[in-house]
Amino acid sequence: MKKSVFFLAALMCMMMNSVATFANDMIIPATQLPAAAQSFIQKTFPGQAVSYAKVDRDFGKTTYEVCLNNGTELEFDKNGTWDKVDCNYSAVPANLVPAAIANYVKTHFAGATIVKIDKERYGYDVELSNELDLKFNKQGQLVNIDD
Repeated sequence: MKKSVFFLAALMCMMMNSVATFANDMIIPATQLPAAAQSFIQKTFPGQAVSYAKVDRDFGKTTYEVCLNNGTELEFDKNGTWDKVDCNYSAVPANLVPAAIANYVKTHFAGATIVKIDKERYGYDVELSNELDLKFNKQGQLVNIDD
């Protein structure tokens, strides 16, 4: 019985230690972002300063979160490739939106702008200024609308 309790306690300690190790979120200077992420910010959002940058290391996966001083939120993978751009109430830069998605939104939701784009496994998740959430496959075809 004592061995079982000791084993269980040791197992719990190891699990807590591994969770603490993997849940390593840290604020970092913008200069510690991957070079590709720094270049993306400078080219896509010229004149915008980084308000804060954070590295998330969860279960072996490293991602970077960045907030610009205008409120735009960005997410990058470990290599510095953008994964999500959330401009809140202003339009996402047009060069980030695949042409098929931009054309669909222009045709079917005239007057609405894309304020958030998120790369997903299946394709893209796009939020419009009218608060509709559109899901597109990798070919840019609409697969779902969520209001």
